[in-house]
Amino acid sequence: MMNTGNLLRLTQGVKGGVRHLSVSTPQQATLKDVRIKLKSVTNIQKITKTMQMVSAAKYSRAERELKPARVYGTGAKAVFEAAELEQDDSKPNHLIICISSDRGLCGGIHSGVAKGVKAYTTENPDVNTKLILCGDKVKAPLQKTHSENILLAFQELGRKPPLFEEAAFIAEQVVDTGYDFDVCKMFFNKFKSAIQYTMTPQDIHSFTSLSTAETMLQYDDVDEAVLQNFYEFSLANLVFYGMKESACSEQSARMSSMDAATKNAGDMISALQIVYNRTRQAVITTELIEIISGCVALETAD
Repeated sequence: MMNTGNLLRLTQGVKGGVRHLSVSTPQQATLKDVRIKLKSVTNIQKITKTMQMVSAAKYSRAERELKPARVYGTGAKAVFEAAELEQDDSKPNHLIICISSDRGLCGGIHSGVAKGVKAYTTENPDVNTKLILCGDKVKAPLQKTHSENILLAFQELGRKPPLFEEAAFIAEQVVDTGYDFDVCKMFFNKFKSAIQYTMTPQDIHSFTSLSTAETMLQYDDVDEAVLQNFYEFSLANLVFYGMKESACSEQSARMSSMDAATKNAGDMISALQIVYNRTRQAVITTELIEIISGCVALETAD
């Protein structure tokens, strides 16, 4: 069988000094491109499969830690309910605490919190709404549209499981801002199952409303400093509860997203494999045709 060098010499002899094969070169380049793309998608599939396994392990841990963390939120909410506190949404000063993280690749779980904030500000255009953003993923979209409303922004969240110390620090910073809010809500993703979560607004009452509640005024011997410490602890409990719910929802969403990405990569690999095989067969067929044509041309020349 003739090799490529012989075929090139035959072509040069027949066609008078042609230096390249214009027919086979584009097909070979296409075959190379498909091979590179196939290898790239295969590597991506390995990454998404690994991320899915890691997210599954982190999700199991987050789900185990969520059950005791819910006690913090339940206890704090029970105190406010027992005090019979209510929020008047018509008052001017509003505060929204947004719980998210710095990590992505988990679907639209963070954008849901940002959409909730945008919907809230649209429905209440006449009030002064300030935002406290926990995590870069909720900060990025809101900074473009609500930069003048941002009061505080926290980073380095979500890379590790949430700690109560982080929630206590956030609660302390909320109190230290000195912003006297009338209405406060915490937006976070509440975990329901491995495939379901809901963006939930949680009411958080101010220290003024707690200290002036009729049920609290019945206790004359309650020191204001003690009540202040209790309020800050309750606020930290609620923030910690929201962070744990959000973390578990994020891991479940990332696990589902990486599973879907792995399946999509598998479908793409199958499609690219078919294209690669067809292109390869076309290249082989073209080369055979050129070899046969060269032999026929050589025989005709003789």
